[in-house]
Amino acid sequence: MLNHRAPRPALRPTRFAMPVVAMVAVALLAGCGKPTATVDPEKTAELIQPVARVELKAEKVTPGKRTGEQIVKAVCAGCHDSGSLGAPKTGDAGAWGPRIALGFDALTKSAIAGKNQMPPRGGVADLTDTEVARAVAFLTSKAGSGFKEPPVEQ
Repeated sequence: MLNHRAPRPALRPTRFAMPVVAMVAVALLAGCGKPTATVDPEKTAELIQPVARVELKAEKVTPGKRTGEQIVKAVCAGCHDSGSLGAPKTGDAGAWGPRIALGFDALTKSAIAGKNQMPPRGGVADLTDTEVARAVAFLTSKAGSGFKEPPVEQ
């Protein structure tokens, strides 16, 4: 005797209904799209613009015209604000005291020639001697030196 089982009557409607439901869903979704309108390239370009835009502007200052503050912020602060590579921290009177005692001219010569980990002229070759002197005066004044910054010539 064979063990043949007839399909259950409850499954017959679902076997028929599933393909019908799928075909109806496809037909409905096919009609959901907007009709294509004429494409305006300017409008399309406007709609796909980025949210933000970064514009870099290089500001070139003529060598010899930079102030001590500008030089310290652009060049010296990288090491002297954090004290990295053994650089005395900006405003640390204890660290700057022995250096200030050497005098303004000795500090300026040291900054021009380079000292320990600091490269000559702080690594900026186009700094003039006067600009280095301005930077030294500005930086040491934060530690109480009282050195006068050479004036910027107009």
